[in-house]
Amino acid sequence: MSLAERVRYPQFHNRIMTAEAAAALIPHGVNVGMSGFTGAGYPKALPQAIAARAKAEHAAGKPYKINVWTGASTASECDGVMAEAHALGQRLPFNTDPTARKAINSGEIDFIDMHLSHVAQHAWFGFLGHMHVAVVEVLGVTADGLLIPSTAVGNNKTWLEIADQVILEVNTKPPAKMEGMHDIYYGTAIPPRRMPINMTHADQRIGDQYLKVDPNKVIAVVETNKGDRDNVFAAPDANSNTIAASIIDFLAHEMQMGRLPKEMLPIQSGVGNVANAVLAGLLTGPFENLLGFTEVLQDGMLDLLRAGKMSKASATSISLSAAAYKDFEDHIDFYRERIILRPQEISNHPELVRRLGIIAMNSMIEADIYGNINSTHVMGTGMMNGIGGSGDFARNGYLSFFVTPSVAKDGKISCIVPMCSHVDHTEHDTQIIVTEQGLADLRGLSPKQRARVIIDKCAHPDYRDQLNDYFDRARAQGAQHTPHLLTEALSWHQRFMDTGDMRV
Repeated sequence: MSLAERVRYPQFHNRIMTAEAAAALIPHGVNVGMSGFTGAGYPKALPQAIAARAKAEHAAGKPYKINVWTGASTASECDGVMAEAHALGQRLPFNTDPTARKAINSGEIDFIDMHLSHVAQHAWFGFLGHMHVAVVEVLGVTADGLLIPSTAVGNNKTWLEIADQVILEVNTKPPAKMEGMHDIYYGTAIPPRRMPINMTHADQRIGDQYLKVDPNKVIAVVETNKGDRDNVFAAPDANSNTIAASIIDFLAHEMQMGRLPKEMLPIQSGVGNVANAVLAGLLTGPFENLLGFTEVLQDGMLDLLRAGKMSKASATSISLSAAAYKDFEDHIDFYRERIILRPQEISNHPELVRRLGIIAMNSMIEADIYGNINSTHVMGTGMMNGIGGSGDFARNGYLSFFVTPSVAKDGKISCIVPMCSHVDHTEHDTQIIVTEQGLADLRGLSPKQRARVIIDKCAHPDYRDQLNDYFDRARAQGAQHTPHLLTEALSWHQRFMDTGDMRV
């Protein structure tokens, strides 16, 4: 489908230009809101043109950096290319690109790690500063000037509302038949004028199919014809399959005990191979008519929809492997009736997560023996990706799982440690920890009880004696509520930094 067919609003025709011409409209030092959520729906042409401009300005001895706010991660052709060109001054709220990560950890980029449910409202409240330009990928523009959202909604609604100027990237690659898949809620307001969000079922539609924009804000329309990044998911390994089996067995047991309804509660699944393994396990599990209420729809949920095990899936983004995306395109009529894409301030909204009773499953870097969780930092200081939406779901979910293999780096790092080197989720937000060693149900347990269960159920045998020794010696100091040896609490991390191995 041509650009003229995708842009049916005549007023925008004279604003069609190249990416290079549009990039020239974005000055140094401004705050730019870009579309994109977990490798989907991000601008493809503008970031590359911005990077080229930055390189030219730097070669001429002039400064050029912009501050970029998105929904979540983008891709190497967006974050990566701008980071490589030293065009990023500030970045929020999430990043997975290795080039940008290196610049963040070197101190070149000021990275702000945020709960994804906070980003739109904090920007709207003015907490983050003024947004000068929004760069938003859309699939087209209707004859009435409404915008057809792309493969990710993210924070686009808010960016279009609060930005002074808007640049539209019209991507003619995704199927035009995605039109109608989206549900854009326009009932939000700034306190004290907020009203309850009227959603009581995960598959309920509460908004419009289109994004709105003030036509006078639109300063450029740029064409792209390129798919999202190929999200390569490895086949589930033995550890992932074992973790998935433990979770599914636990859910079946909770249902037998009457703590879960027979129709099952909606499922949120984080990004990655372990999450896909859990979804794959649900294909053969005892549960029917599942509902998804999550941030990112991955290959595993597509499989569940196609098999009829899941009836509907709600997300803010579709992030697929190349093979799964081909299936999505080929069967778009089928999926359009079963997938709802919403703004992330709805997909991650704590009020909805709690009301709908979401079962949350998220990955972690490490957990300590009391249930505190580190989702973001390697050895306490190096940013990996960000907290993402895990906090939105963990604190408010009906059930909350944190999952990880018990060891990393060929066993040289234990993912169960005496004390986390960085805490993103406190013990108060952690219900269940799962590794390939087992599942620790922490509900209703005191700190000392949690420690024994986590060590016995989740720690790798190579580290279990070390953890028990630490805990026993900490308890021997006296009857503390949460026993720790403060001189040794982070010694495991220091040992790894010094020797490359946490083992004694």
